Amino acid sequence: MAEIQRPGALYQQVAAAIREAILSGEFQPGAPLPSEAQLIERYKVSRPTVRNAIAALRAEGLIEVKHGKGSFVRSSGLPVLTVERRVSLSGTDQFTTADGETWKIVDGPSVYRTQTTATTGPLLQLGEMEELFGCDRTLIDQATGARALHRTLIPFATADQVPSLADSPDAEPEAIYGMLAKTGHKLWWHETVRARMPLPDERSALHIPDATPVLHTTRTAHGLDDQALLLEELCLGADRAQLGYRITADEDGNARTTTP
Repeated sequence: MAEIQRPGALYQQVAAAIREAILSGEFQPGAPLPSEAQLIERYKVSRPTVRNAIAALRAEGLIEVKHGKGSFVRSSGLPVLTVERRVSLSGTDQFTTADGETWKIVDGPSVYRTQTTATTGPLLQLGEMEELFGCDRTLIDQATGARALHRTLIPFATADQVPSLADSPDAEPEAIYGMLAKTGHKLWWHETVRARMPLPDERSALHIPDATPVLHTTRTAHGLDDQALLLEELCLGADRAQLGYRITADEDGNARTTTP
């Protein structure tokens, strides 16, 4: 290929040329990029220029670098895992979640005391620095290898209402729902989902490539008088997982439902 001649820094020119090759299908999703030596020869540039171009494309999320193997075009296919987000009630105070049986705990549960933040406080209808029980788990889907980080935050006020919960803040969410229902709470849930870039420890725990966003969900359980009782956070790599929801019509127009 002839030496490229375009405006802008040389590494940006190389990045643009590689980007065009990816988008045109010359470099297929999942396929390795040519080696550094081949790219140097192809574009008639220096090694640092090629490396800077590769770094720019990594930051865009178009390619990923596998240590010891080289650079690869990121796959554009569908995620390997769909996480169904719903809560079901079967029998008296027996709750299940659609995604509960697919996960295996690989780290945790880890229980600790913490406090509300500017983010978690409003979700729990509390101010900042309010006392909470926290419980963290690292999960893996055994069929696909996709990993997830799960966190439960329980206000002390909730634990005070349920003595058994104060003794076992590491209980699974479904078990906590049952404890709350037995005290007279008619539960409903509100869930939000947002995409963001991961923190370094999250990227390491989730085993996701550079420049890969995560899906971060927050699910708040509400009870009597719409009191916020429990907050769950779930974090997954957006390259491996997508979320699925069953949506039902609410007869009275109220958003409260057991199938968020």
